[in-house]
Amino acid sequence: MEKILKDVLGATRVKSFGTTSGGCISDGQSYDTDKGKFFVKVNGKSGARQMFDGEKASLEAIQATETIRVPKPGPVLDNPSGTGTIFIMEHLDLQGLSKHSAALGEHLARLHLHNLDEGKRARQEEGRVGADTSQGFVSQFGFHTTTCCGYLPLDNTWCDDWVRFYTEYRLKKQLDQIQEKSSDKELRELWPLLERKIPKLFEGLEITPALQHGDLWGGNAGQLESCPVIFDPASFYGHHEFDLSIGAMFHSFNQDFHKAYHKLIPKAPGFEEREKLYLLFHHLNHWNHFGASYRSSSLSIIRSLIKD
Repeated sequence: MEKILKDVLGATRVKSFGTTSGGCISDGQSYDTDKGKFFVKVNGKSGARQMFDGEKASLEAIQATETIRVPKPGPVLDNPSGTGTIFIMEHLDLQGLSKHSAALGEHLARLHLHNLDEGKRARQEEGRVGADTSQGFVSQFGFHTTTCCGYLPLDNTWCDDWVRFYTEYRLKKQLDQIQEKSSDKELRELWPLLERKIPKLFEGLEITPALQHGDLWGGNAGQLESCPVIFDPASFYGHHEFDLSIGAMFHSFNQDFHKAYHKLIPKAPGFEEREKLYLLFHHLNHWNHFGASYRSSSLSIIRSLIKD
């Protein structure tokens, strides 16, 4: 790896430091070089290039908003010394999230509001000579490239309607993968009942596409001395409430986080029911990743939503 980094970065000195990390999907290691400190993720699976390309695009999109700190992404390259893919990014001396919990809630809310603010700015400057509209308002739900939540690719096909996007490209895709593996009869019977119920959970809501982290739980957040940091994103433009769901699944963030977030984006009517609907995606995704231990919780959420 030292030779690879010297060639890619143009560095003359490369030395690994710290403990290896990278989560349950990829391996990771930090390196100190004369060009700075870098964190390198390595994954040998056949779909690793797609996964890392999506992560890089996600980090670039979040970074461009200037609302919340993320590691600066570097190059993604095929591993010249073997199979798989390498992703080089900025190394940050991260600590566990503590004193910046409230700041994380505020910064996440500002990330979610960024596209809405872009739309307001574009409307105000429309027709004005010399107006800078380079950033642009994103009017659809989806993303310009495939991203992965875990190692499974997400369908980010652009869509004008959030309910359709979430139903077809998030829930239905997960259900189809489960059925391919196990052909679960109860899940197959419950799904049409839930599918009919989903539009009712969004009645009266006007949803503006918001840039998401996409997989924001405690394991993908930390802090520097000066600010909170998020990483390992699986971004897309969606309903801002979705981005809170996996954190709720693992009880990742404290009340300071939630108070700061909802001070900027208050809860809309029906929030709690939609939270269950968004939790369902993550339980299904975990079922696909880790097996049938998530079957019971997935079916329980569906039954609860149908009953309510």
